[in-house]
Amino acid sequence: MTLRLPGIFIGHGSPMNALADNDHTRAWRALAAGWPKPKAILSISAHWYGPGTWLTGEAAPRTIHDFGGFADALYRIRYPAAGAPALAARAAALLAPYEATLRTDWGLDHGTWSVLRHMYPQADVPVVQLSIDGRRAPAEHRAIGKLLAPLRDEGVLVLGSGGIVHNLGRVDWTNAAPVPAWAQAFDDWVQSRVAAGDDAALEDWNHGPSGRLAVPTPDHFLPLLYVLGTRASGEAARVVHTGYELGSISLTALQVG
Repeated sequence: MTLRLPGIFIGHGSPMNALADNDHTRAWRALAAGWPKPKAILSISAHWYGPGTWLTGEAAPRTIHDFGGFADALYRIRYPAAGAPALAARAAALLAPYEATLRTDWGLDHGTWSVLRHMYPQADVPVVQLSIDGRRAPAEHRAIGKLLAPLRDEGVLVLGSGGIVHNLGRVDWTNAAPVPAWAQAFDDWVQSRVAAGDDAALEDWNHGPSGRLAVPTPDHFLPLLYVLGTRASGEAARVVHTGYELGSISLTALQVG
């Protein structure tokens, strides 16, 4: 019998975490050690945000270095996980109401591989990425997660990678100042709504304290709604990691199941 795997949302922070051994990356490794090894991973990354619902259909997805100005070592990283065309087709069928289609011109961006190279450093679990359709309303993103929920019973880990608070315009480049009160207040509000099972409240994050400041663009927040969408009625969710980088980048992680 296949055990039900969790849904996990991770604040991935800077791409440099791919190279780091710190509190965040050690927490990611510990998370992966705490559940059975998945048959495959379906990842929703903040960095595949566009006008469509797409899934990576290639058998060998490339490693995408979708950033600039970082250390050379970061660009040398390859995360050679196999794709899972059968899983991509299964997910596309589940998402037929959203006209989901397979593509072979993307791969794994850093929202996915910077986390997975710590969780599964051998790259021995196949990975499929799902795009975020920026034209959709927040409720639709959670509804897509609900359609994907059966995958958790089929040995698939559903991973959302983004950040609850992600305001690049307010970063503290010294990384020395305390977390701003507005950022912590919003992060705390999100955590409280998740713990209370009030997932619908998060579809209107602007009603949270300093929501417009914490979420100036939706790309990093929306992966959380996908993960929450996989939650069964009455299923618990909990905070499994907290932390910040550069003042205004949250690395809070939340687990459903």
